[in-house]
Amino acid sequence: MPRELTEYDIRILRKLAPECEDLICNGTRTEFRSILPPVANHYSTDEHDFKSRLERLTNEELEYLIEQMRSGSESVGCISPFFFSGLLDLVTRRLSKRAAQELFSIYENDEGCG
Repeated sequence: MPRELTEYDIRILRKLAPECEDLICNGTRTEFRSILPPVANHYSTDEHDFKSRLERLTNEELEYLIEQMRSGSESVGCISPFFFSGLLDLVTRRLSKRAAQELFSIYENDEGCG
C-alpha cells in the first residue's frame, strides 16, 4: 500500500540520497511512494553504497521505517536481496535480531514496490 510521502519521509529520503532533486521515478515518471526502493534502485551504486547510506539513519528513523514496513506503507519487495541484507545487518546490529527477523518476514511477503 504505497503512500504519499510526508515531509518527514522526504527528509529521510534526502538524508539517504542528498542528490535526489525531485521525487519522480525516472523509469515510471511517477512520484516516489516509498523511501528505501528509490535509494536502493536509483541512487545507490552497489550494496556497499546502500549500506553506507543506511548508516546515516538514526535509530528513531530506522524504527520509523520499520513501522512503515509493518503497516505496508513502505514497500521493500523490489529491493534486491543483496541490498536488503545490508538493511538486515544494520537492524540486527543497532536494534535487535528479533526486529531483523520480523523485517525479513515482511520482505518475503511484500509483493509490491512503491
